Amino acid sequence: MVAPGSVTSRLGSVFPFLLVLVDLQYEGAECGVNADVEKHLELGKKLLAAGQLADALSQFHAAVDGDPDNYIAYYRRATVFLAMGKSKAALPDLTKVIQLKMDFTAARLQRGHLLLKQGKLDEAEDDFKKVLKSNPSENEEKEAQSQLIKSDEMQRLRSQALNAFGSGDYTAAIAFLDKILEVCVWDAELRELRAECFIKEGEPRKAISDLKAASKLKNDNTEAFYKISTLYYQLGDHELSLSEVRECLKLDQDHKRCFAHYKQVKKLNKLIESAEELIRDGRYTDATSKYESVMKTEPSIAEYTVRSKERICHCFSKDEKPVEAIRVCSEVLQMEPDNVNALKDRAEAYLIEEMYDEAVSLLHHQGTRSALSLLVPCFVLVLVLREIQCLLVFLWPWFLQPSLAIQDYETAQEHNENDQQIREGLEKAQRLLKQSQKRDYYKILGVKRNAKKQEIIKAYRKLALQWHPDNFQNEEEKKKAEKKFIDIAAAKEVLSDPEMRKKFDDGEDPLDAESQQGGGGNPFHRSWNSWQGFNPFSSGGPFRFKFHFN
Repeated sequence: MVAPGSVTSRLGSVFPFLLVLVDLQYEGAECGVNADVEKHLELGKKLLAAGQLADALSQFHAAVDGDPDNYIAYYRRATVFLAMGKSKAALPDLTKVIQLKMDFTAARLQRGHLLLKQGKLDEAEDDFKKVLKSNPSENEEKEAQSQLIKSDEMQRLRSQALNAFGSGDYTAAIAFLDKILEVCVWDAELRELRAECFIKEGEPRKAISDLKAASKLKNDNTEAFYKISTLYYQLGDHELSLSEVRECLKLDQDHKRCFAHYKQVKKLNKLIESAEELIRDGRYTDATSKYESVMKTEPSIAEYTVRSKERICHCFSKDEKPVEAIRVCSEVLQMEPDNVNALKDRAEAYLIEEMYDEAVSLLHHQGTRSALSLLVPCFVLVLVLREIQCLLVFLWPWFLQPSLAIQDYETAQEHNENDQQIREGLEKAQRLLKQSQKRDYYKILGVKRNAKKQEIIKAYRKLALQWHPDNFQNEEEKKKAEKKFIDIAAAKEVLSDPEMRKKFDDGEDPLDAESQQGGGGNPFHRSWNSWQGFNPFSSGGPFRFKFHFN
């Protein structure tokens, strides 16, 4: 059952039919209807008035079956079809009404409306002219004249659209077609023509919209499905392309172009699905190989190259290959500067590569050179205070420069403010940047942030052996070595302890009193004497090593 409220708007569009139905109560005798048919017609009319369209349609079906020559039954059924938005089904019934009763102007006028919407302008004009010749009512005459004028205008616009298209003026053709399709909304051929204009003008998504409408308006429209599929494919939407080309093959399984295109899309789709499954499984190297195959499979469409590189960038970043990730992500960002995924993955790579302070270091180096080149003039021309001011003028900018990782996160955040991953990454990068300006235990040991514990212990032993204070005789060198040795021991202490290392990786120095809330201070801020007897080469295992120094 259909609720009355849901069909109010539809009934409004067929209000003229309802007026006609009121008059048809006197037409029964003229049609010679039998009792059963009359019963179906009356019940159907009541159901139609109540908005119960499906039930009304059943009654009118029964009336048509009971009396195939009853024009009232056909007309009322057409009324229901129109109320349900099924104009294709209504048109044959209206034609049958006109065949049975040539002077039924209401049916002819309504058929003219439908033909006009379908773009069948000559047929529509013929109906409107016959209405004017059949002694119509005042309202019918007025409506027929109005529609004739409109049809004539559509003929003129169509001619202009075709001329513009033929001369290559696609913008003008689109403008003409826009006006025609406001009236001829069901004209599949005009929609296909406008789709061609959109393609020529580089607006494929608008073309897809028109072609989808055309595929519904014209039966077995394999050409429309083929074009939609190829357009989606060129846009990089391989899944929708595959779906549309399958629709083409459902209509004609031997369609040569659809079948050839289907094989190409299916091959590419399979590669991409396989690559994404590998990414979900954490097999980033294999996924990278698959996406490289995607680029080889479809080298002529730039969209697949960009999307493949975007995913390869992601794989390198997740696989902790920062150099490769930065290179590929940068290639993507050259083509798409606002690509949020590439920005996030490159930012992650910068963090892995410890480049959160590279911009600062670079600008520091350049700023210092610039400042030094102008120091002499400053010393000559002004007092010491003025000299310091000169230094600050040139050195201050690099203190304000954000890191490369922070830059990428901030750019990504501009395009996606609600992304939690971006927000967390930005906060982490800011903590690490602040941390890098203090003591960096990874740099002290000379290891990467993703270094394993074994690598950390190995680096620690090597440096502890190199910087042991007993190696130095000069007092100044010995003091320097003592400080260095303490830093090395502190680095080993933090990075070899999972909990302390996690704190440090999150931007908090577990040995820095300033970063501890209520902490007792840095346990490594003590003299060299406190380390006497400490075996720096013990890894906590069953082995002990002794070193003798001259």
